[in-house]
This record gives sequence, C-alpha cells and structure tokens, in this order.
Amino acid sequence: MDDIPRDDLSGPLRRGAVKKHVAAIHVSGKLTLLQRKLSNVLLLNAYDTLTSASRHRIDARTLCLMIGYNSNDMDTLKASLRGLAETVAEWDMLDARGEQEWGVSSLLSYAKLKGGVCEYAYSPALAEKLHDPKVFALINLNIQRRFTSGHALALYENCYRFVRTGSTGWWSLDLFRRLMGVADSPYYEVYKHLNAKIIKPAVAEVNKTSNIVVTPEVKKLGRQVTEIRFRIAENPQLSILDLDDGEGLRKSDVYARLRALGVSDRLARQWMTEHGENHVRAKIDFVAGQGGVKNPVGYLTAALRNDYSPGAPPEGGFAAKPPSGGGQGFAAKPVSPRGRRLARIQALAQARKPTQRDADRSLFMARLSGTLRDDFERHGWMSGLNAEAIEAFWTELSPGAFDDLDED
Repeated sequence: MDDIPRDDLSGPLRRGAVKKHVAAIHVSGKLTLLQRKLSNVLLLNAYDTLTSASRHRIDARTLCLMIGYNSNDMDTLKASLRGLAETVAEWDMLDARGEQEWGVSSLLSYAKLKGGVCEYAYSPALAEKLHDPKVFALINLNIQRRFTSGHALALYENCYRFVRTGSTGWWSLDLFRRLMGVADSPYYEVYKHLNAKIIKPAVAEVNKTSNIVVTPEVKKLGRQVTEIRFRIAENPQLSILDLDDGEGLRKSDVYARLRALGVSDRLARQWMTEHGENHVRAKIDFVAGQGGVKNPVGYLTAALRNDYSPGAPPEGGFAAKPPSGGGQGFAAKPVSPRGRRLARIQALAQARKPTQRDADRSLFMARLSGTLRDDFERHGWMSGLNAEAIEAFWTELSPGAFDDLDED
C-alpha cells in the first residue's frame, strides 16, 4: 500500500505513528496481518481521547481502505473486528509506586458497524495503559502498510520499541511463540520448524521492508534452544521511511526556503507533500522574482493554489509598490481553466475528513503504475501527468463537481 500522506491532517491522524504500549504489543491469540493493521489504525484514530472518551468512531469505508482491503467487503471488516474483541492483551509491569501490576483485557471491549460508521471502545484499564507515555513503541503506519506477513509485522512491533537499547533482551521460546501468535500450534514447539517457517521469513521481511535491521541470537541448554533475542540496528537504506516527525522533508532546501519566508513547519511539509519539491521550488522562485511582495506567504499560497506561471503579475494586495510610471496597482492574472480545476480539486480534497483524504489518495494511487504513479507520489492531486484521471476520480466521488467550470 502507499504511504499515508501527512497533508493537512488534523488531530491524532496527523501523527502518523501510534504510541503502542507494551500491553498492546504483548497479545495472546493469533492476529492476522489485517487485524494487526486494523488495531494500529483504530488506536491512532482514538489516541488523543483514549482516556476522556468512552467510544470512538471512524468511517468504515475509509477504515477499510486504510487497512488495505476492499471497502465494500464488510464481512472481512466484521471478522477482523471480531478477532480483536476476542484477542487478549496482557501486561505485567511496575506501577508508579514500584508495585508489580498484572492485568488482562480484550483488545476491544466492543465494536459495531452502523450507517457506514465503525464505533468501538477499549476497556478503561487498557485505555489507560495504551495512553501511558512512559513505555511505548512508535509504530509507523507508513511502514506497517508495507508488510505482507502478520508474523513479520508482529516481530517488527516487538523489536522496534527496543531500537534505542539495541536488543530485545532474552525471551523464552514460549513467550516468543506467544508474541508471534503460534503458541497453540504443536508444530512450532520444534525450534527447527519455528526457525524455518516463522523466524527466518519474518526477519527477512523486517530487514527488507522496515527502518530497522534485526539479527536473531539464541541460547541453548545442551543442544536444545531455550531462549531467543534480537539485535536491533537502524536500517540506513530505508530510514527515509520513518517520516513520523518530518525529518526527511526538513532536510530539503525547499523546506529551508519556505521557513525563511515565514511559512510554518506544518504548512511547509504539507505543501511539499501535496505539490512535490520541484513544483514548490518553482513557485518560490516565481514569488521571489516579483519583487516588493508585502506578504510572500499569502502570495505563495495563491501561486500554488492557482498555478501561477512565470511572467504573471502579482495579485492585487500582495505588491508593496505599483509599477514605476503609474499609480495603478497590478491587475491579478486571470486564472486559467486548468488553474480553476486544480483549485476545485484542492477544495474537494480539503473538504474531506482527515481519514477520508488518506483513503482517497490510497484508492487513486492503487490505479497507477510506473511513471504515472511516480508523478502522483511527487505532486499529489496536482500531478500533471494524471490530470484527466484525477478529474475523473473526483467526478466519480462528487458527481457534477466541475459542471459550473464547464459553463465558464
């Protein structure tokens, strides 16, 4: 699946990474890949109000698309939600006073689908643990979407929270089998089978797919393997995937120029994600070439929104002084038909709910390949190579959205 865009997301969904407490990671029962992804997205959606709201809601179609299955397949969604409600989370930890605390709870206390909306809840005890910032792992949703194996994602979740220490520490094989969801299978009681079918494939996918590299090590009692741990190092080749805090974008010269103009951190990253660095750079050059612009951020906003091109005069109100030899201000450049369509597409996208915006992008991206996909990844809804397909896509979502423009 495609990366989740960070464009103008609000509230918890802007975060892009879930703070998963150890209690949410150490679960009993066998979770499928879809159920693991579903659990992370539901937690992200609910995170900011975990302890203050008893119920949480998300658009069911959007949820399906974010997880990566057919948005019309409600039976699969029902089965996945049922699996989370039947799965037990267990924690065993020291509380604030240093006393040992053990607890158990289902991952979801309930879930229901009604009117195209998924409503769900966590038990109060589990919600408190999930929201505890002292012990957590950052589960990057952009990375989790790349996994094709539930065992690999489970290994990633259980290793990544130890990335700063460089090792998971020793786990008994019984605990490891439980973390991988295969504790109830006699077949995997034999280490040779566990290693061949679970450990080696999961390690290979984590190292290929994620932003860490894991290396298993084992302890033996005689010839029998009794414990396992994983050495953890950052994966320099895939570290760019870890975009939770926007560091990849912040290293760009375009980002530095935007910030120098007074553009906020969030807006700078949003523009770079939506339009692509080259397009934003061109508009910055365009604004810089106008001279005497009193409000460069405002004018740059208009230039991006209306696709101003070199040679266009500044829009009235942004210029600091009129042209020499006359007292009249510049006239605004008439917006081209393409500019009007781009503005309408942006308006349609911004009118969607945050999770819907992500699902829209993912749904459209799934239709593309090769050069067309690359161009959309760089420029988003402003992709020139995909202009006709983008308009058709938004017409499908919002019939008649461009009818008034055709009448101009």
